[in-house]
Amino acid sequence: MARTGSAAGPTLAVIAREAGVSVPTASKVLNGRADVAPDTRRRVTEVLERLGYVRRPRAGAPKPRPAMVDLVVRSPDSPRAGAVLHGVMEAAHEAGLDVVVSVADGPGGPGGRRTGPGWPEKLAARGSAGVLFHLPGLSPGQYAWLDGHRVPYVLIDPARRPPPGTPSVGADDHRGGSVATGHLLALGHRRIAVLAGRPGTPRGDARLAGHREALAAAGIAPRPEYVRHGDSGRGCARRRTLALLGLPEPPTALFACSDVMALGAYEALAARGLRVPADVSVIGFGDLPEAGWASPALTTVRRPLSEMAATALRLLARMMCGERPENPRTELFTRLVPRHSTAPVATRPLRAVRAAGAAGGPAAGGLAAGRGDGTAGDTGPVPRAPAVAQ
Repeated sequence: MARTGSAAGPTLAVIAREAGVSVPTASKVLNGRADVAPDTRRRVTEVLERLGYVRRPRAGAPKPRPAMVDLVVRSPDSPRAGAVLHGVMEAAHEAGLDVVVSVADGPGGPGGRRTGPGWPEKLAARGSAGVLFHLPGLSPGQYAWLDGHRVPYVLIDPARRPPPGTPSVGADDHRGGSVATGHLLALGHRRIAVLAGRPGTPRGDARLAGHREALAAAGIAPRPEYVRHGDSGRGCARRRTLALLGLPEPPTALFACSDVMALGAYEALAARGLRVPADVSVIGFGDLPEAGWASPALTTVRRPLSEMAATALRLLARMMCGERPENPRTELFTRLVPRHSTAPVATRPLRAVRAAGAAGGPAAGGLAAGRGDGTAGDTGPVPRAPAVAQ
């Protein structure tokens, strides 16, 4: 049973002696002062817990402030970070917690040097009770620091696979990939290409696996040339879409594994004189604000970022009370958001067409619907997009 700092239990002097520090230093740790070295704070905290010291509030003393948690993000300006912050703040208000937002260490200033303290130093100085991370992942050293300081933490939608047992909250990307492809199949599309992320990323691999599962359920054999891997930027998606359009049998629909990729596909299709969705249907993934602003508005799969962030905060609050999650990975449902970028497959599917046009710019005519005999139109040659590795 925990004891109070009285005659029946250890005094502050006993705590200080056991931790090898002065009584004023032990008092600073007990009162959450920031001017204590991280290692000293950890040593004193361990003695406090081992000896069961519980501070008894003085009569008439003000109520203690709510516990503080940190939210560490890579960039506070992105739409994703905004959605995460919204979810965290709502859940924190319900739980009676304060939230401090920190920006993760970047490349630093000139010469690669960091221009100020990073989140571990800030976390130790503030004495935060827990931390949420909305980052692609952490380094082994950062995981070791958190575990060594016994700081409860939860990852929000990590892009890289964390160590086994690491608490995280994400979305069911596998189901999302299956839903996206199933939507295109229901519209009659059979030539469905995928703009996928880099191989080996958990989210991208799950979406691609869901796509293949939907094809298999429909009895459609996957076509390797219809899967193009790359980074998630618009430029990469544009180049890979141009390569797909240069195939002898171009796809009639594109499943982009992110909304940003889908917008890059829009650019490539426009450059070839093709219309979305009359000529090629496009579906994205994520439901970023840009998806609704695009023309035509992008059909996509919604990943509930705000709900993920709120769920992570509630999980962290339980961990701060000593609870350990039975399953470290929590996944929330994704859902289809139909808009105007998908439509039934055209009665005359696209064929590779030769058309006049300056290399690198919009080709006159680009691709067109092939004639019933399967021959191409007669508008002249189109410069083929550079070959892209699968």
